[in-house]
Parts: sequence; C-alpha cells; structure tokens
Amino acid sequence: MRKTFAALSCLLIATPVHLAAETVKNPDMFMYATIGDPDSLDPAWSYDTASHNIISNVYEYLLAYKGSGLSIKDLMPMISSKVPSRANRLVSADGLTYRFPIRTGVKFHDGTILTPEDARYSILRFLLVDRDGGPSSLLLEPILGVNSTRKNGKLDAEIVAKAFKAVTVDKGDIVIKLARPFAPFLTIVANFGAMTSQDFCVKNGQWDGKAESLPKFNNPRREMMIPNDKANGTGAFKLERQDKTNKQTVLTRHDGYWRAPARLRQVVIKVVDDFNTRKLMLRAGDADAVYGPQMYFPQLQGVPGAEVIDGLQNLERSSILMFTFKMNPTANQNIGSGALDGQGIPPDFFSDKDVRKAFAYSMDYEGYIRDILRGKGRRTSGVIPASLPGGSNPKPQFSLDPKKAEAHFRKAWGGRVWEKGFKFSFVYNAGSAPAQTIAQMIKKNVEALNPKFKVDLRMIQWSTYLEQTQANKIPMFLAAWQADYPDAHNFAFPIAHSEGYYAGKQGYKNPEVDALINQAALTTSEAKRTALYKKMQSLIDKDVPHVMLAEGVRYRAQRTWVKGFIYRPTFPDMPYGGYYYDLYKAGE
Repeated sequence: MRKTFAALSCLLIATPVHLAAETVKNPDMFMYATIGDPDSLDPAWSYDTASHNIISNVYEYLLAYKGSGLSIKDLMPMISSKVPSRANRLVSADGLTYRFPIRTGVKFHDGTILTPEDARYSILRFLLVDRDGGPSSLLLEPILGVNSTRKNGKLDAEIVAKAFKAVTVDKGDIVIKLARPFAPFLTIVANFGAMTSQDFCVKNGQWDGKAESLPKFNNPRREMMIPNDKANGTGAFKLERQDKTNKQTVLTRHDGYWRAPARLRQVVIKVVDDFNTRKLMLRAGDADAVYGPQMYFPQLQGVPGAEVIDGLQNLERSSILMFTFKMNPTANQNIGSGALDGQGIPPDFFSDKDVRKAFAYSMDYEGYIRDILRGKGRRTSGVIPASLPGGSNPKPQFSLDPKKAEAHFRKAWGGRVWEKGFKFSFVYNAGSAPAQTIAQMIKKNVEALNPKFKVDLRMIQWSTYLEQTQANKIPMFLAAWQADYPDAHNFAFPIAHSEGYYAGKQGYKNPEVDALINQAALTTSEAKRTALYKKMQSLIDKDVPHVMLAEGVRYRAQRTWVKGFIYRPTFPDMPYGGYYYDLYKAGE
C-alpha cells in the first residue's frame, strides 16, 4: 500500500525493573488481566476487541499480517496456502476475482479436517447472518456492493442469490468475485471471516448453509448465536472453558495445530476491573501482562520484575464522545422520566444541535490530555486519521468554554432545557478509569452551569455496555475505533455513515454525508477521495454528531520473563493482550 503507512512505525522504549534472577512462575501458562468481558465468541457476531482478541487466537483467517505490517505486501498465507496476486495468477487481470487455495490437512479443534466447503460456508455465513451493527458490511461491500442484506427490514433474496454465486468452490480453492475492484480486500480477510466448521455450527443450532433456511438466521439476537462456552477453530489455542465464577476465559494449546504447536500450554484472560488489583497481580507474577490506561503509566513503570514497552501507536480514533439522537425509551433507566421535566430527558434529547454543542463545550480537553494521557497526547478532530490518504486533522471546533456551553443550553429546545433542567445517566464500562474520569469531568462542568442539571454516573460491565448501546439505550457514550483494515473508508463508514457501526447506533443520518462516503469508496483517485472526505468532514463539523477528544500513544506492561511479543497494530486488543502464539516465558 501507500508509503504513508511507514509513518506508523513505533518507537519501542522498554523500561524493565529487574530483581535478582527469579524463578519463572507458571512457565507454560500466560495470564492476561484486563477489563472487558467478551460479548460473543461467534465470529459472525463479534465486533468488539474483548471478544475479537479471543476469537483471533482460537480461529484463523484466510490470510494474516507478518509482524507489525500494515500493507498488502506484509500479508502472509494462513488457511489460504498462498496470498493471491496478479503475479501468481490468483487475482484476475480486472481485479474482480480472487482465488484462495485452501491449505490441506488443517484440523479443527474437534479433530475434523477443514475443507474448501467449510471455508466457503464461513465466508457466506459471515456475509449473510448480518446482524444490525455487526461486521458483515466489511465483506458485503466489496463482494456484493451493498452494506446490508436487507431491504426495508427484510432479507433480500436477490442479494442472497448473488452471494451464493460470488463465493464458490473450485476443486481445492474458494473463489470470491467482487462487485468492483476493492484494493483493501485482502487486508479485510486477514482480520475477518474466520474459518469455522459447518458441521459444528449446524450441531450448535446455526445456519445449515441453504438459502431457503437463511431468513431464520438473518439479523439474529445474540442468544441465537453459538453459545459463549463453545468454539471450534483451527488456531493454536482452543477454548477450554468460560469460568464465570472467576470471570475468566481459559484457552489450552491445540496440539494438532498445522504449524508448530504453541510454546504456551495455557492462556487465561481474566477480567479484573480494579487497576490496583491488576498491578498487584503483575507485581506478584500472577499476571504476565495487564491492561493499563495512559494515566497509570507511572505506577506500572516501576513495578519490580516488570517492563513497560512505550510509544505504541495504533491506527485508531480513540476517545470519541457520541450522542444518541433517538433513544429506545422502553425500560430505559438511563433517561429518568423520559420527559423534559427536570427528572429525565426525552428520547430525542440529543437531536437538538444546541444540546450537543453545549456538552461539547463542557469537556476539559486539555485536562484530559494532561491527567489521562500523561501529557503524551494531542487534540484530534477529523474522522479519518491524518496518517491515511484522505485523512485530516482540522483545527478542533471545541474547547472547554462554560460561557458558550451556557449559551447553547439556553437556546436548546426553545429555552426549555435551561428552564426545566434535565436528569440522565452517563454510562461507562467497568474498569475504564479514563471513561470514569471523562464522565466526572463532564458531570462537574455541566452541573456547575445550572442547579437544575443532573448527570448521574453509572458503571456497567462491558458486555452489558455493548447490549445497551446496540439497543439505543445510552444517551451519550464514549467510543473508540481501531482499524479493521488500513484505509480511510474503514473510519468514515463506521463512524459517520448512517448504516455504519456507530452512526447507526446513534441514529445519525445525513444523506449527503452518506453519499460522499459511498462515492469516495468507489473513487480510485487519491486526490478526488481526499476532496470528498474533506467535504464530508465539513458537514460532520456542522452536524456535531460526536466530538473527538484526543489521542495518545499506548504502552504494554508485562513481566520481564515474557518473550516473543510482536506489536501487531491491527490485531484486536493490541498492545495489551496479543497474539499468544508469539509468546513464551523464560528467565533472564
């Protein structure tokens, strides 16, 4: 891909604190202490980092990235035994047909052999199950030229028929025909469309692969997917159990793995909401790596027997304050009375731009950079990172300004917001100290403007947080977007398009913004794409559907006995968790 990706290379500054030589604790087991419980381990559903990190260690994709690579030239074969290209004649001259030779002898965790038919089924299931707000659009768009399998809320039989024709098996290959040339296509199948066993899926109540039965499985509820205590991939680790009592997921080595077996025998991903507990686990050697927000860097830097790898920059947009334009009022405790009466807010409270602007002027952006990002951050404003072609970082619209915030609150809802007041819950996920701090900042600054303003803070578990955002029940929420693949479209569409992941949850829809995003996706000229995205950004700036706060670098805190860590920018939950096949433990 384009050379701008080279600018994403990271400065790794390891700061170990050594003791005298010590015995490696649990040398063949890796413990990762984090804050997010998995939403679903079904690859056709998952679209959050906590779930996707586990999935990407249990399941595998057609391709993968080598090391810290980000471009097509950095891809390597996985379940496909070759990376398709025009040079090896696995990509057609017109760029529409891709042929993936399926590796032979690959075993699922139940001992059965993966077949090309399983590979086809996996791609089709990923495409056609297509739940609202899910990941299916990532492949629907390049393969079928659509963002959804539904029209007017119902499964479109024509789209299903096209999918069956677009994804086929030819001897030992699966052949995928695109609706149009799509340069990032190979980078998508390196992160999505995990290979699953059709027999396993059917035995667990999933789609049987036939077009006529698909309506029952399209746009499902989460409880209709493969249960969270079951998985059957081809990866280096298999799911041993979900231990709800101890809030942990346990993986064990897959000894029948097609490559050399992993050096670790077991991996435990444990949810530990309290930072001090995670820190103590790292210090004692009970955790080998821990999730640590920027604000806790100084505390982790001096942990005996541990090291901090600093300066890691993901390809992402982090810390976005999202406003929900139309909330679901049914059994919604987050909106109080559900009316603008001082005891709640109406479901469309944030549809008023003055409300959104008032909250935008109530955020202490510089305090966020100073206190949470430890000064290693900068303001961001554009939807697309400036490091990507088509990206930009225009001057931020907002700063902490109580006078402007008050002026917009006085205008909002024809003056009734200021007169009546409001009450609602700012909901954030458990264990996220940055989210809690941001919520406290906004609460303090908003409530100081008018004694009738009340912002309650409510902490919930990650999986519940995802459920409530999906159900449109959270008034305003903090979000982040890590690249699925390194292209501007993967930021513009999910964040700003009405059918995208976040804009869809918010109920934000600007037809002109949608049209510009669609047009840019079809444009091959970099200059024209940049112009389209610039126009898109100007419209978003006027609408204020969200507010970009700031971005900072990340770091990894791990025991010094952990070896083999490779920073993989697009791998889910990097740099905190990781690709556990890389890792092993050894003394100094």
